[in-house]
Amino acid sequence: MKHTIIKSEMADLDRNNDSVATYHPPFPFAEAALPDSDWHYTPESQARCIGGKTIHHFTNKRISPHIQLSLPYADNALEPVISSKTVCFHHGKHHRWYADNLNKLVAGTEFADLPLEKIVKKTVGKAFKTAIFSVAAQTWNHTFYWSSLKPKGGGEPPPVLMQMIEASFGSLDQCKKELVNAAMALAGSGWVWLVMDRGKLKVIKTGNTEVWMTTGMKPLLTIDVGEHAYYLDYQNHREDYVHAVIDKLINWGFATKNLG
Repeated sequence: MKHTIIKSEMADLDRNNDSVATYHPPFPFAEAALPDSDWHYTPESQARCIGGKTIHHFTNKRISPHIQLSLPYADNALEPVISSKTVCFHHGKHHRWYADNLNKLVAGTEFADLPLEKIVKKTVGKAFKTAIFSVAAQTWNHTFYWSSLKPKGGGEPPPVLMQMIEASFGSLDQCKKELVNAAMALAGSGWVWLVMDRGKLKVIKTGNTEVWMTTGMKPLLTIDVGEHAYYLDYQNHREDYVHAVIDKLINWGFATKNLG
């Protein structure tokens, strides 16, 4: 059985990745048919954009659970702080690259059916598993980052988190200042984290494939400060990006849930 997708523009099928067929609209057409019943259409609200063009993903149902294609919000939901173009490149291409390569590397190994967090924990610090650790850590970090943001975020944290912030930093403003300072002190790509360490909150920064699991601390939220996260919108103004994320997108509710 074949599924037929009726559209108003022609789309060419990209089979470069065997778990996704990508359609984009370069010229007029009547319809495009998918080859078998193992493929399903990702809704318009979860379509990806490249260069202003919409890319619709048809995702194989049998792919590994480590593939993270869907966001917890629409691609344009973070605008105007983070544009849909940035989200589409960052999530649809950059994050996806790590997830796809993780699935390839763990196929047929003892890690194939493990949850993502366990893969990271079991491969960290092991030289012969460096490749798996690298893509697993980046897959986990990016997934956590998207949940650390929300449309119309920012503002004041819930009371329980606010109390901990004031006890640990003195004030919410000081907590925000430490997040910004950590982001600006990090050379190159990496991550800034709000973590809980032995009952107290603190801000730490890590490089690309460093993860909180190596520190024994509990992550509450993170901000990606690699250029791919902000360059299209802010060019080299990292500080402006971080301020905007903290003031307008940060998901304090998610951080509160992570307190446990």
